Amino acid sequence: MRDTVKAFKALSDETRLRILNVLLERECCVCEVMQALDISQSRASRNLGILYDAGFLSLRRDGLWSLYSIDRQAAESFPANLVQVIEKSLAGDEVMARDRERLSGARRVGPGCPAPAAGRRPGAVARP
Repeated sequence: MRDTVKAFKALSDETRLRILNVLLERECCVCEVMQALDISQSRASRNLGILYDAGFLSLRRDGLWSLYSIDRQAAESFPANLVQVIEKSLAGDEVMARDRERLSGARRVGPGCPAPAAGRRPGAVARP
């Protein structure tokens, strides 16, 4: 029962639903989640950690990068079933569509990454 409560608590926050939404598109590092949602690094990291602890996400290390994705290995798990419901319920939502649009322009920032375009600071999100 404790795992069920943890899963529902993880879903009780708009930021975490928005994170699941962008991770349904593709695997992301913290800086890409920051850019897609236009949130701080600490907020992105904290909420990714909560979703990971609740069983919704998998974590893959690639050099310096920690890459998060929807945990599709546990296809029959309770969190995986909830992700399917969430995906259907978020379809057509304006905020979620804007997050996915910003994700398409999100880039990894840090050592070994290409320099940002002139006039933009690393991790900056273009405002509509």
